[in-house]
Amino acid sequence: MLRVGLTGSIGMGKSTTADMFRAEGITVLDSDKLVHDLYRGAAVAAIERAFPGVAVDGVVDRARLAARVLDDSAALKRLEAIVHPLVFAARDALVKEREAKGDRIIVFDIPLLFETGGEKDVDAIVVVTAPETVQKARVLARSGMTEEKFAAILRKQTPDSQKRARADFIVHTDKGMDAAREEVRNIVKALQARLDK
Repeated sequence: MLRVGLTGSIGMGKSTTADMFRAEGITVLDSDKLVHDLYRGAAVAAIERAFPGVAVDGVVDRARLAARVLDDSAALKRLEAIVHPLVFAARDALVKEREAKGDRIIVFDIPLLFETGGEKDVDAIVVVTAPETVQKARVLARSGMTEEKFAAILRKQTPDSQKRARADFIVHTDKGMDAAREEVRNIVKALQARLDK
């Protein structure tokens, strides 16, 4: 099975691109959704022990947790040490399930692919990109987002130019949905051709 890493900085359109892969019949593992599920289940107790007061009614409050780790690299490393092994275990279980069903390609939607060293676990990398002005406008339109929060998030992410330089494929999301869909279709064809060699 070909493992494909899908990544892109905040506001680049990665979630929409993931949906385009799904529309092409490709299984997509959403790492953010996995983490959200863990924050409602398997990771709650360990996170609450490490960061007392972040769990509310048995669920990790993401805003409280973010306030504790966003500008504290040691705290972020503690959180990652709890969450990443659980994410990897869930990912591996899904891969086995999809392989058993005959899937030949699986896309891992991983926002922090390069930042977590996840690129070593995939066979190809797709980077979703848009011009900086488009990215900024999209992000600042989000509820509760500020210039300061946006800047803090960007500081934690590998710059878009570096991501593009390390990509096998690039999807441009500033040229309209039809153009992005066509790029995704072409990527799927190229991946299938790689498997057929």
